[in-house]
Amino acid sequence: MRRVVITGAGTLNPLGADVAATWQAMQAGRCAIGALTCRDVDRLTVKIGAEVAGFDPSAHFTRAQLPLLDRFTQFALISAREAVAQSGLVLSDEDSLRAGVVLGTAGGGNLTVDDNYRTVYEDGKNRVHPFVVPRLMHNAAASHVSMEFGLKGPGFTTSTACASANHAMGQALMMIRAGMADVMLTGGSEAMLGFGGIKAWEGLRVMSRDTCRPFSRDRSGMVQGEGGAIFVFEERARALARGATILSEVAGFGLSSDASDIVMPDRDGPVRAMRMALADAGLAPDAIGYVNAHGTGTAANDRTEAQALAEVMGDHLSKCPVSSTKSMHGHLIGGTSAVELLACLMALQEGVIAPTVNFNEADPDCPLDVVPNEARAATPEAVMSNAFAFGGLNAVMVLRRAA
Repeated sequence: MRRVVITGAGTLNPLGADVAATWQAMQAGRCAIGALTCRDVDRLTVKIGAEVAGFDPSAHFTRAQLPLLDRFTQFALISAREAVAQSGLVLSDEDSLRAGVVLGTAGGGNLTVDDNYRTVYEDGKNRVHPFVVPRLMHNAAASHVSMEFGLKGPGFTTSTACASANHAMGQALMMIRAGMADVMLTGGSEAMLGFGGIKAWEGLRVMSRDTCRPFSRDRSGMVQGEGGAIFVFEERARALARGATILSEVAGFGLSSDASDIVMPDRDGPVRAMRMALADAGLAPDAIGYVNAHGTGTAANDRTEAQALAEVMGDHLSKCPVSSTKSMHGHLIGGTSAVELLACLMALQEGVIAPTVNFNEADPDCPLDVVPNEARAATPEAVMSNAFAFGGLNAVMVLRRAA
């Protein structure tokens, strides 16, 4: 089986405008959750979120490009540029035929939809901009990334709610292993922090009104964020041949469906996904030195995940740090597991475990070492990243230190 490595990473998220700034924020335990600035925020019950503050699209795109790009696509393109630059990736015409892109998103052009519903319903206009459909399509980010970098191999989007990015990265891994491509740009992005998006999530009654405190006994719910992260996945022999710096090996992927409930998680599905990812990586549970948890900050999710981890990890769980970086950058929905993979890379590259911030009190139903409030030095050889979505769609990634 062909081995797959990461040779580039890029991001734009509430914690930072690039990978270095994001790692610095994670190591400092900075929380990016604050007051929302979207239109009609006074009509919202939930008035907090993790925004990409101070973002100026015109600094990154021309006036001709911007009408085609929803915010989620902008995040993906900026992240991809950083990832490609770090990887030093240069594709010949022949190479481009074996280079592709698969990205995850749950809402796609949600802000474009929201803005244009206002145009026709609130403002009473009879026409909208001709580029509305190309902006709002879920595949828009993947298509624009393919065009910017000349990627003519496999290209598509996965949309599996909160597991979208992990599913996308798992697909990229399998395509390179199977010989369908040699290079894949992969990850995810999301931009749903508008009035319509927040108002819809309010209806689920799972949103916090103060902050995100995963695994803490006094947690009050999840907090939405926005942004994205993109990685260059590359066949290992190819990367070595061109002298690329290898950030880590993509060692394993597991996926499962609960087939149970549209919103309530079930322990069995996450257990099977984690065990599949470990088996795919050829690793025993005690080889994992860090888990980036799904950790949304809702009672049902936190307790179900803690139970699933206990079943999979056994006695090793007491020795394995398990943190939720959603406490810092919020829940980026379809893009969140891509940003969370940055925390996994940080553990392998920097020797630092990201903390679970805002943590006040241990929950006896979640007996985990959550790395409370302060980052921790460690040198894990392998790490695991969990994503468990509405509809019971689970996806787990395992990374291993580059050999």
